[in-house]
Amino acid sequence: MAKHEITEEEYVELKGIAKTNKNKKTDKRLQVIILRYEGKKLYEIAEKLDYTYSWVRQLCTQFKKQGVSEYARQKYIGNNQAVDKDTEEKLINAFRKKAESGQIVSAMEIKKAFDKYRGKDTGRGYIYSVLKRHNWRTVMPRGKHPKGASDEEIAASKKLTLDTKN
Repeated sequence: MAKHEITEEEYVELKGIAKTNKNKKTDKRLQVIILRYEGKKLYEIAEKLDYTYSWVRQLCTQFKKQGVSEYARQKYIGNNQAVDKDTEEKLINAFRKKAESGQIVSAMEIKKAFDKYRGKDTGRGYIYSVLKRHNWRTVMPRGKHPKGASDEEIAASKKLTLDTKN
């Protein structure tokens, strides 16, 4: 049996999986194996599916090593979050009550609470994303610069004419 030869049983099983599959990336990977069974050369498959020759060869090798079910499984699931949304909200609401009562809450305090809950270090970027997701931060302009000049200094520094001095 050749290195990248597909059996009829594997082909039938792949066709069934391909019909029920809804993920585009997985479908494209399945098409590589289906086309290989249908007698296409690796370079023809690469050209048709817009893959490189080496990637098609690697996918065929993976298929033979892993088998049909493991190869067809969707392995890449995005949007992995450290904590589910309900738990996030529960942890954030504890700090929201503290902030509404007039106390100062820092992101580092929230990070420590998340670290304690998870049992490992949580990145600061994740904490800021959580705060943004839960509409925590509202930016307000300050009324006056803290090192700004006083009103008397401002008035004294203005150029005054004879009319405005009187």
